[in-house]
Amino acid sequence: MEETIQGFNFPRTTIGWFSYSKQKCGPNTSSVNVPRASARCTGQYGTPKFDTPNVLQCDITFSNIQGNLSSNTSDLLQLASSTQILTSNPETLTADNVTKAIDITNTLLERSSNISEAVAVAALTIVSQLLEASVPDSVAETSLKLTRSLENISQGSDDTSLVVQPNLAVQSVVLTSNDIVGVQFSAQTGLYGSFAADRIRLNANASKLVSDDGEATDVQIFIRLSPGVLRRSSGISVGFVLYQNDRFFRSRDFRAHLGSHRSVISGNVKGAGRMGVDHVEMVFRPVNVPNTTFYDFACVFWNYTQNEWSTDGCYKVNVSPEALHCFCNHTTNFAVLMSYRVDYVYAEALDWITYLGCSMSVVGLVIAIIFHVMTRKSSNSSPALLMVSLCVSLLIFTLLFLLGINNTDPQSHEPEDRDANVMLSSDTHVDPDHGPCTAMAALLQYFLTATFVWNSLYASHMFLLLWNPLRRPPSYLPTVTVVTGWGVPAVLVSITLGVTYSVDDPLNYRQEEFCWLAAVNREGQFDFAKPMFWGFLIPVALMLIFNTAIQCYFSYTTCRTNPNLTSTRRSSNKKHFLSSFSLAVVLGLSWIIGYLMLIIPNKNVHFILNIVFCLCTTTQGLQIFILFVARKSIFRQKMLDLPIGRHVKSFTLWKHKDRNTTDSYIELDT
Repeated sequence: MEETIQGFNFPRTTIGWFSYSKQKCGPNTSSVNVPRASARCTGQYGTPKFDTPNVLQCDITFSNIQGNLSSNTSDLLQLASSTQILTSNPETLTADNVTKAIDITNTLLERSSNISEAVAVAALTIVSQLLEASVPDSVAETSLKLTRSLENISQGSDDTSLVVQPNLAVQSVVLTSNDIVGVQFSAQTGLYGSFAADRIRLNANASKLVSDDGEATDVQIFIRLSPGVLRRSSGISVGFVLYQNDRFFRSRDFRAHLGSHRSVISGNVKGAGRMGVDHVEMVFRPVNVPNTTFYDFACVFWNYTQNEWSTDGCYKVNVSPEALHCFCNHTTNFAVLMSYRVDYVYAEALDWITYLGCSMSVVGLVIAIIFHVMTRKSSNSSPALLMVSLCVSLLIFTLLFLLGINNTDPQSHEPEDRDANVMLSSDTHVDPDHGPCTAMAALLQYFLTATFVWNSLYASHMFLLLWNPLRRPPSYLPTVTVVTGWGVPAVLVSITLGVTYSVDDPLNYRQEEFCWLAAVNREGQFDFAKPMFWGFLIPVALMLIFNTAIQCYFSYTTCRTNPNLTSTRRSSNKKHFLSSFSLAVVLGLSWIIGYLMLIIPNKNVHFILNIVFCLCTTTQGLQIFILFVARKSIFRQKMLDLPIGRHVKSFTLWKHKDRNTTDSYIELDT
């Protein structure tokens, strides 16, 4: 429901907040699409109503307002209201707009003793709106100056005053009774993390921090005064400023990666001297971050000398993940820095298809290696070297994949010392590397990359044979091949580790759920800066492109020969197909399916490709055995020569009369 005042339509809003008109400035003005008016909703005698609207001159700019503030005859309320309306859409403000708006607000608040309540409320509303804007680093000092001005505003001279806007709450109270022990301030945010006046509580005569409703409130602070301070001093005031986030407190040491916010509460006492405060106690409610578990926190205050959060003089009390309890021996701006642990799902990476396919591949690769080693003297040394090296790298990778892809050493859930109030460096907690999972990821990267390198070397060998079959390879070629096949993967793994790995943050190199290269960012989206992309997918893609080109060249060369020179057309086509298919298997071209899975969004197609990819890649070792070992006549002959499991019987059929020979045959019983 909306209300029309002086021709402007204002949507309903919370008592104490401002509503902005649906009428906007026109396209030919400097304030295009900015609301033309604002009105504050106030509640008198329990009946909400809008105050008289403040109308914006649509041609006014932040620069105009800055210039007019220097004039003593300027209308401060009009300038403050104009700035407030211009900042009503904080997400559209540029860095220059934010800088000028902060400077204007500072100028207004510095005149706090000479401005009206309406101007002060408008200035505080500007601050609340700027807490939703992107505050540039260039105004860090100016924004901190603004927090100082807010402290002075909070220590007003009124008996009790309260200003609440969606992202900012300011309250002050003057203490008059000599029996007051301390003051407690508490706040609870609404559904969208905003503040409302009916959710702010102030107890001006508290004896201790009452935290029975700690789960219901988001922030509680209790300032205990020194004994007898009210008898020695008069006119003591206590002020509180509550910020919905810490955008005005730009930390260099603490980095927020999860998008979580930290409420900042300022508690200050005016007129009591440095020894007027005994201690300060606070309770903060942890912020729920999706897909994470709260891990640890630090009680901190803002050190204006160092322009950084500090833990000096602050301690943890009664540590509990439901209510973060802090104790400090001074007053200023306080906060809790919280760290979270991502909820990793340590599921089994392998299913029965993978286990079965990899197990058969292991058996096939072992037999293939033994066969090629035993027959190396009767065959060309170069193909044997390439095939044995390829099978060895693929065999080791398969064994490591079966035995070590699952992370058996997950991160711990509890901090080692919860009671220690130590400055946190990030809101994301990562355990220091324990070693085994990272080592396994590096080995998997090395041997899988080595497999593709040997695939490409085999493709190069086939190209040289097709290009000039009569030319003998140079004598140094085996040495160069071995150095390339095992050296290039080592260089690639070394570069990847050197760029991404650190003991304190191993997950920049590998995943936590499985011992494999990191691929996604903290939001679960594929990240092109992660090593999975540039340390594996890009090099392998280049090798697959090269292997595919060799495959096409091989198929073209073999298929253009006259099939009538060798056999029937049908048998010749069969041989051509088997030759091309065998080369495709040994070149690892089935991995192209994995790249198709990355670019095809259709779920049904993706599911089918996933099954085909799993079947083809896990059984690659078995395919190599069938196509390059089992089909060879020498392998079949050697298998026939094995007496294992067979009974040998000799039969004499007859003896020729004209010669001393006997015809016989041997029967092998299985």
